[in-house]
Amino acid sequence: MSKILEIHDLKREFKVGSEIVRALKGVSFDVGTGEFITIMGTSGSGKSTLLNVLGCLDKPSSGTYLLDGVDLKSLNRNQLAQFRNTKIGFVFQAYNLLPRTSALENVELPLLYNPSINTKERRERAIQALEAVKLADRFDHTPNQLSGGQQQRVAIARALVNEPVMILADEATGNLDTRTSYEIMSLMQELNQVQKKTIVFVTHEPDIASFSSRTIMLRDGKVQKDTPNENLQSAREALNSLPVTEDY
Repeated sequence: MSKILEIHDLKREFKVGSEIVRALKGVSFDVGTGEFITIMGTSGSGKSTLLNVLGCLDKPSSGTYLLDGVDLKSLNRNQLAQFRNTKIGFVFQAYNLLPRTSALENVELPLLYNPSINTKERRERAIQALEAVKLADRFDHTPNQLSGGQQQRVAIARALVNEPVMILADEATGNLDTRTSYEIMSLMQELNQVQKKTIVFVTHEPDIASFSSRTIMLRDGKVQKDTPNENLQSAREALNSLPVTEDY
């Protein structure tokens, strides 16, 4: 398996007043192309800092980070923004959709920054992405006309539309109930297993981590454990085993 992401001895330090806060203390791991990994850790473990570095929103103090063969240290701010927009698809806990904008227009958004894509192709790619997340009948709906799970599907479609090399999800099920969480994880597994998408999913929920093939546990800015998931769960099966609730 080729490596899509390589991290070696990553350190990130912040100056807070006269104190130096060491958020990452030498983190190293690789992610193979088409792998689905989860990153776990309690508050203060360095999870958020690592996520910001992986998402090219922050640069490490030292160490190396290669994504798709590119050493991110070599890029200036504009190049980094361009790289982030074309190579990484983001999915956030709070969906981050524009409220008065249709699902289709929300999904088209990342493509507006790509001058090589014309209006027609932008529309076609957004439609394909929404079809991939099973929202073909919701193109014209604004976020307030969609359920939480549907809004997160729009956000996933938006993450897919640029055909990124990696989907980076930050607590993407954090605002959802169990049933909807499992629906989203079922979709993530499908994207990974059928479309071979590389997914890095940050979560604090062990049941969500059980749907990935490998879990990296952070503690105090270091990798505490990096273990393959021997007992990979099917989110679709977990969803089907939930008791049916009646809506009154």
